[in-house]
Amino acid sequence: MKKPSWRKFVRSNSIQRDLEEIKDLAVKYIKEETIQPVKDLGRFVAWGTAGSLLVGVGCTLILFGSLRFLQEQFKVLDGTLSFIPYLIVAALAALMIAFTVWRIMSGTAKRRLKDSK
Repeated sequence: MKKPSWRKFVRSNSIQRDLEEIKDLAVKYIKEETIQPVKDLGRFVAWGTAGSLLVGVGCTLILFGSLRFLQEQFKVLDGTLSFIPYLIVAALAALMIAFTVWRIMSGTAKRRLKDSK
């Protein structure tokens, strides 16, 4: 049997429909304002982690290559002076770390530190 068309105007049906609309609106809002930003943040973290790992591997390979270059090209550093290439590469690594920290601190971190004071 078909429901009469006047039933949609009954108060209880209207309240129930309004509650359904409010619930749907709240669910959409929560998804839009919480789930999507978390997904975006996850993507940002994933790409940042991958990039950091690749830069770290590249820097390590540069340091090992520098060490092997020094050991092969300067035969005078064999024997009792064999520690000198290691010291040079350690200094190079310290310079790379100092440069990295300087670039991190001079970028957005510096602006954030000024804003927080």
